[in-house]
Amino acid sequence: MKLSLVDLGIILFYFVLTLAFGFWISRRASVNVRSYFLGGNSIPWYFLGLSNASGMFDISGTMWTVTILFVYGLKSAWIPWLWPVWNQVFVFVFLAVWLRRSGVLTGAQWITFRFGDGAGGRLSHIIVTVFAIISVFGFIAYFFEGIGKFAAVFFPWELGFSIGPWMITSEQAYALILIGITTVYTIKGGMWSVVGTEVLQLVIMTVSCVVIGVIAWNQVRPEQIDQVVPDGWRNLFFQWKLDLDWSGTLNSVNDKIASDGFGWFGFLVVMMVFKGIFASLAGPVPSYDMQRVLSTRTSSEAAKMSALTILVLYFPRYLMVAGLGLLALAYLVPELAAMGAAIDFETVLPLAIERFVPAGFKGLLLAGLLAAFMGTFAAFINAAPAYLVNDLYRKYIRPDAPEKTYVRYSYWSSVLLVVIGLGFGFFAGSINTLTVWITSALYGGYAAANVLKWIWWRFNGFGYFGGMLGGLIAATAVPLLFPQTISIYLFPLILGISFLGCFLGVWLSPAEDEEVLKTFYKQTRPWGFWGPIKEKVMQEDPAFAPNPDFGRDMFNVAIGIVWQMTQVVMPIYLLLRDVRGLTVSFCLFLLTSFLLKRFWYDRLKNNPD
Repeated sequence: MKLSLVDLGIILFYFVLTLAFGFWISRRASVNVRSYFLGGNSIPWYFLGLSNASGMFDISGTMWTVTILFVYGLKSAWIPWLWPVWNQVFVFVFLAVWLRRSGVLTGAQWITFRFGDGAGGRLSHIIVTVFAIISVFGFIAYFFEGIGKFAAVFFPWELGFSIGPWMITSEQAYALILIGITTVYTIKGGMWSVVGTEVLQLVIMTVSCVVIGVIAWNQVRPEQIDQVVPDGWRNLFFQWKLDLDWSGTLNSVNDKIASDGFGWFGFLVVMMVFKGIFASLAGPVPSYDMQRVLSTRTSSEAAKMSALTILVLYFPRYLMVAGLGLLALAYLVPELAAMGAAIDFETVLPLAIERFVPAGFKGLLLAGLLAAFMGTFAAFINAAPAYLVNDLYRKYIRPDAPEKTYVRYSYWSSVLLVVIGLGFGFFAGSINTLTVWITSALYGGYAAANVLKWIWWRFNGFGYFGGMLGGLIAATAVPLLFPQTISIYLFPLILGISFLGCFLGVWLSPAEDEEVLKTFYKQTRPWGFWGPIKEKVMQEDPAFAPNPDFGRDMFNVAIGIVWQMTQVVMPIYLLLRDVRGLTVSFCLFLLTSFLLKRFWYDRLKNNPD
């Protein structure tokens, strides 16, 4: 497909604007590493919230979400619980406050705050740094796979070439170019550049989402959808068996459902909830989301920033997802059916844009989706070097180097991480494969140790190291031992191995230094099993008030999950013209918003920072 000159001009203008803005704002970034990675803790929380939302609006994830809506209908609203998407609810309700009270620079540095600087603390510090770097490689491969497929559909040039025996496809060439542009402005500007450009990108993406929603509203009628989708496609709720039969309409969809392993949908949701509770209690993984929390000025602002991320992200994103999915169902089914078994469902999004978005708007939309990719990629590339520079080089090799040296080494660390991550990307299979591996296997190895670190006083650095090491080994080995089993169903085994590593580390080593535990408990104020430490803190400081909010926090989490879910389904009901579904979900949105205002937001003013 050839883009018009207007569309190409809009996209080119976007690239120039982004690079210029990133370089202009970068002058504030290079004072020291705190300024480079956290913006000097001076960026307003609402900008960080907008930036975080932009970082989560990634193009690979959007392509995947359009695909699952096309295949699973309203039930697709549950499938992102694989991550789980509602971990952000746990973060804004209480974990952001706990995390920000530490005042540290990275998630790995937080480990030293929790376990001290003894042998166990150092081992824990190293293992979480290794996890952060491995996860970055996985996500770079994920982005590489998605942006290449997307760009090759639209841009008119065939860029494939060979280097000796290796053939670089056109998809891969486009991915390399876009990743290169993003890496340049991210390295140059640090956190200030990333946040500034991401706020700009979120504005472009939101306008693009509205454009797609309007096009779908004008071109798709509910009767067109009803003619092609199977019974149950419009139903949000489910039984144990999925029972969606695409036979006679698009037979290859049945094969996809079977290969996804989502046929027993009720059991899948049970597994996602089980995994989601542990993964969410573990807190944000050491990536851009955690970095945004640590960048806020106070713990109350960290909580508000995380809630704003949900509020500005889900409705516009799912307006785009629903619009593109419904356009594909209404007009592309015959074309997709003609592809037979060769159909690539991950191209549904670019095909829908190619067919139904007019010139001019197409350039705006593509700029928005490229902004989604660049925003997410930039967020990872800004967060990751901190673990190499601050948590390895500064801590263990050269702790007294000038700040400019650390910033300069951060530039080179970014380049190194991108190059290695791209190597993984060349061997990736598909977006769905990477999504399931990252969410179910890799994060499965993260959950156990990172739940216990919050809630159990006796959990020590050796236990954390054992749990993380066992989890990483299990996340790598278990899927190889059970290659025909979907990763989400392997989560309990991976989690169990990780818990075993945790408890072995605890039983075989002494508790952490009491002073370290008292400092952590008094400063963080978590609830959980802290009895002995709580008693000692209260003896030393009778004015200290333990955290009594477990019940209220769990209530707010339950309300927050419903609140988030309404923002997912409302745009779908809107474009389907389902008045009953839209009315019920909107009323639930208002009710849950009121409850969160009453029992969460109004209590933040009493939060001791």
